[in-house]
Amino acid sequence: MKKAVWLLLITSLALSAADDKKVFVTKDKNNNLVFSDSPSPGATQVTVKDNATIMAPTSSSPLPAPVVQEDTKFEVAISKPEQQGTVRENSGTVYVSGQIKPMFATGLRVKLYLDGKQVAGPTGNANFILHDVERGEHQLMLELLNESGKVIATSPVTTFYLHRASIISPR
Repeated sequence: MKKAVWLLLITSLALSAADDKKVFVTKDKNNNLVFSDSPSPGATQVTVKDNATIMAPTSSSPLPAPVVQEDTKFEVAISKPEQQGTVRENSGTVYVSGQIKPMFATGLRVKLYLDGKQVAGPTGNANFILHDVERGEHQLMLELLNESGKVIATSPVTTFYLHRASIISPR
Protein backbone atom coordinates (compact mmCIF):
# COMPACT_ATOMS: atom_id res chain seq x y z
CA MET A 1 0.00 0.00 0.00
CA LYS A 2 2.81 2.40 0.91
CA LYS A 3 4.48 1.71 -2.44
CA ALA A 4 1.28 2.57 -4.31
CA VAL A 5 0.91 5.85 -2.41
CA TRP A 6 4.57 6.62 -2.96
CA LEU A 7 4.24 5.93 -6.72
CA LEU A 8 1.15 8.12 -6.87
CA LEU A 9 2.99 10.93 -5.17
CA ILE A 10 6.03 10.63 -7.43
CA THR A 11 3.79 10.57 -10.51
CA SER A 12 1.86 13.64 -9.44
CA LEU A 13 5.11 15.40 -8.60
CA ALA A 14 6.55 14.45 -11.97
CA LEU A 15 3.52 15.93 -13.68
CA SER A 16 3.77 19.11 -11.66
CA ALA A 17 7.50 19.27 -12.37
CA ALA A 18 6.64 19.75 -16.03
CA ASP A 19 5.70 23.28 -15.00
CA ASP A 20 9.26 23.84 -13.64
CA LYS A 21 8.11 23.74 -9.99
CA LYS A 22 10.53 22.80 -7.25
CA VAL A 23 9.95 19.67 -5.20
CA PHE A 24 11.20 19.15 -1.65
CA VAL A 25 11.30 15.96 0.40
CA THR A 26 11.50 15.45 4.17
CA LYS A 27 10.72 12.65 6.61
CA ASP A 28 7.95 12.84 9.21
CA LYS A 29 8.11 11.51 12.80
CA ASN A 30 7.21 7.98 11.54
CA ASN A 31 10.09 8.07 9.05
CA ASN A 32 7.71 8.37 6.03
CA LEU A 33 8.70 10.51 3.06
CA VAL A 34 6.78 13.77 2.73
CA PHE A 35 6.82 15.65 -0.58
CA SER A 36 6.06 19.36 -0.84
CA ASP A 37 6.35 22.27 -3.25
CA SER A 38 7.64 24.56 -0.48
CA PRO A 39 10.87 24.10 1.50
CA SER A 40 10.77 23.26 5.19
CA PRO A 41 13.58 22.85 7.74
CA GLY A 42 15.70 19.80 6.83
CA ALA A 43 14.07 19.38 3.38
CA THR A 44 16.09 18.30 0.38
CA GLN A 45 15.28 19.56 -3.12
CA VAL A 46 14.50 16.71 -5.56
CA THR A 47 15.40 16.91 -9.24
CA VAL A 48 12.59 15.59 -11.43
CA LYS A 49 13.33 15.04 -15.10
CA ASP A 50 10.61 16.04 -17.55
CA ASN A 51 10.08 13.04 -19.80
CA ALA A 52 6.47 13.84 -20.58
CA THR A 53 5.28 12.81 -24.01
CA ILE A 54 2.46 14.82 -25.50
CA MET A 55 0.46 13.39 -28.38
CA ALA A 56 -0.65 15.61 -31.20
CA PRO A 57 -4.40 16.24 -31.17
CA THR A 58 -6.50 14.02 -33.40
CA SER A 59 -9.89 14.49 -34.94
CA SER A 60 -12.78 12.75 -33.19
CA SER A 61 -15.11 13.09 -36.17
CA PRO A 62 -16.34 9.80 -37.65
CA LEU A 63 -14.97 8.49 -40.91
CA PRO A 64 -16.98 9.53 -43.95
CA ALA A 65 -19.51 6.93 -45.03
CA PRO A 66 -18.72 5.13 -48.28
CA VAL A 67 -20.65 6.58 -51.21
CA VAL A 68 -22.53 4.17 -53.44
CA GLN A 69 -22.30 5.07 -57.11
CA GLU A 70 -25.03 4.02 -59.52
CA ASP A 71 -22.65 1.87 -61.60
CA THR A 72 -21.10 0.02 -58.62
CA LYS A 73 -21.39 -3.74 -59.10
CA PHE A 74 -21.89 -5.52 -55.79
CA GLU A 75 -21.25 -9.18 -55.09
CA VAL A 76 -23.07 -11.03 -52.32
CA ALA A 77 -22.07 -14.43 -50.96
CA ILE A 78 -22.89 -16.64 -48.00
CA SER A 79 -19.73 -17.65 -46.13
CA LYS A 80 -21.43 -19.61 -43.31
CA PRO A 81 -22.79 -22.18 -43.35
CA GLU A 82 -20.56 -23.56 -46.11
CA GLN A 83 -21.96 -24.88 -49.37
CA GLN A 84 -22.99 -28.55 -48.85
CA GLY A 85 -21.91 -28.23 -45.18
CA THR A 86 -23.53 -29.94 -42.22
CA VAL A 87 -24.63 -27.95 -39.19
CA ARG A 88 -24.94 -30.06 -36.05
CA GLU A 89 -27.21 -28.20 -33.65
CA ASN A 90 -29.94 -29.87 -31.62
CA SER A 91 -31.72 -26.60 -30.88
CA GLY A 92 -32.08 -25.83 -34.60
CA THR A 93 -30.07 -22.60 -34.37
CA VAL A 94 -28.21 -21.67 -37.56
CA TYR A 95 -25.75 -18.78 -37.81
CA VAL A 96 -25.64 -17.21 -41.26
CA SER A 97 -22.81 -14.90 -42.33
CA GLY A 98 -22.84 -13.02 -45.59
CA GLN A 99 -20.13 -11.11 -47.42
CA ILE A 100 -20.66 -8.03 -49.56
CA LYS A 101 -18.06 -6.67 -51.97
CA PRO A 102 -17.06 -3.90 -52.31
CA MET A 103 -17.51 -2.47 -48.80
CA PHE A 104 -20.99 -2.47 -47.29
CA ALA A 105 -22.18 1.13 -47.64
CA THR A 106 -24.70 3.22 -45.71
CA GLY A 107 -28.25 2.79 -46.99
CA LEU A 108 -27.83 -0.77 -48.27
CA ARG A 109 -30.08 -3.47 -46.82
CA VAL A 110 -29.95 -7.26 -46.85
CA LYS A 111 -32.75 -9.85 -46.94
CA LEU A 112 -32.27 -13.52 -46.03
CA TYR A 113 -34.25 -16.32 -47.63
CA LEU A 114 -34.53 -19.86 -46.24
CA ASP A 115 -35.98 -22.44 -48.60
CA GLY A 116 -37.35 -19.69 -50.86
CA LYS A 117 -39.13 -17.75 -48.08
CA GLN A 118 -37.94 -14.45 -46.63
CA VAL A 119 -37.03 -15.07 -42.98
CA ALA A 120 -35.07 -11.92 -42.08
CA GLY A 121 -34.49 -8.35 -43.20
CA PRO A 122 -34.26 -6.02 -44.75
CA THR A 123 -31.50 -5.00 -42.36
CA GLY A 124 -28.20 -3.13 -42.48
CA ASN A 125 -26.28 -6.24 -41.48
CA ALA A 126 -25.29 -9.42 -43.36
CA ASN A 127 -25.19 -11.67 -40.26
CA PHE A 128 -28.27 -13.54 -39.09
CA ILE A 129 -29.32 -16.08 -36.47
CA LEU A 130 -32.10 -18.50 -37.37
CA HIS A 131 -33.95 -20.36 -34.63
CA ASP A 132 -35.89 -23.64 -34.64
CA VAL A 133 -34.83 -24.69 -38.14
CA GLU A 134 -36.07 -28.22 -38.89
CA ARG A 135 -33.57 -30.99 -39.53
CA GLY A 136 -32.73 -31.83 -43.12
CA GLU A 137 -31.63 -30.10 -46.31
CA HIS A 138 -32.09 -26.32 -46.65
CA GLN A 139 -31.25 -23.56 -49.11
CA LEU A 140 -30.14 -20.05 -48.19
CA MET A 141 -29.96 -16.94 -50.36
CA LEU A 142 -29.21 -13.26 -49.69
CA GLU A 143 -30.53 -10.24 -51.57
CA LEU A 144 -28.82 -6.84 -51.40
CA LEU A 145 -31.10 -3.82 -51.78
CA ASN A 146 -30.19 -0.18 -52.43
CA GLU A 147 -31.65 2.81 -50.55
CA SER A 148 -34.83 2.76 -52.65
CA GLY A 149 -35.41 -0.97 -52.02
CA LYS A 150 -34.34 -2.18 -55.47
CA VAL A 151 -32.48 -5.53 -55.55
CA ILE A 152 -28.95 -4.78 -56.78
CA ALA A 153 -27.28 -8.16 -56.09
CA THR A 154 -28.24 -11.72 -55.19
CA SER A 155 -26.06 -14.43 -53.70
CA PRO A 156 -25.80 -17.90 -55.18
CA VAL A 157 -28.01 -20.41 -53.38
CA THR A 158 -26.17 -22.20 -50.58
CA THR A 159 -27.36 -25.68 -49.65
CA PHE A 160 -26.64 -26.94 -46.14
CA TYR A 161 -27.81 -29.84 -44.00
CA LEU A 162 -29.03 -29.44 -40.43
CA HIS A 163 -28.40 -32.45 -38.21
CA ARG A 164 -30.51 -32.65 -35.06
CA ALA A 165 -30.45 -35.74 -32.87
CA SER A 166 -33.78 -37.49 -32.58
CA ILE A 167 -35.22 -40.14 -30.27
CA ILE A 168 -35.38 -42.62 -33.16
CA SER A 169 -31.84 -41.90 -34.42
CA PRO A 170 -29.79 -40.19 -31.68
CA ARG A 171 -26.57 -40.14 -33.75
